[in-house]
Amino acid sequence: MNEQTLNLRDIHLPEAISWWPLAPGWWLLVAGFILMLAVIFISRKIYLKKQLKRDIKSELENIKLQFQQSKNKSQLAKSLSVLLRRASMSYYPKMNIAGLTGDKWLSYLDQTCLNRSSSSRSASKQFQSETGKVLLTAPYLPENARLEYDAQALIHLCESWLLAKHKETPRGQSL
Repeated sequence: MNEQTLNLRDIHLPEAISWWPLAPGWWLLVAGFILMLAVIFISRKIYLKKQLKRDIKSELENIKLQFQQSKNKSQLAKSLSVLLRRASMSYYPKMNIAGLTGDKWLSYLDQTCLNRSSSSRSASKQFQSETGKVLLTAPYLPENARLEYDAQALIHLCESWLLAKHKETPRGQSL
């Protein structure tokens, strides 16, 4: 047989395997990675959101422990007043809370607490009662000043506000 009569072709190798389109296993791996990143992002956001509550609870427990040891009502009222102010600025960062004083401050505290029922008038004005008014004068009294008030009632009142659920803006009002 003659070489010219057979018409043989040379050996052809198959084309190289390309990276695109990806195989289904790679798509599953990419989807799993994106899902893992989303779970990490969402769980971190939830953790940081709850961090404020944990910090406030911890600070409140320190204040209560300090009061049990010293029985200093003046220092208790000062500490609670400062904690309320700091917490309210953290809960409502877009509002001008730092400038609130006097009855406006107490009214703001009453408006923003969502744990109490709004049907009861006495429940909605607890900070404007005699117990709550201690918060107005206590931070400005000297260290050795003697205050006479129900310390447990003040602790309970402040604790109910600090650990309550808070909205972005207090009941649709702007201050």
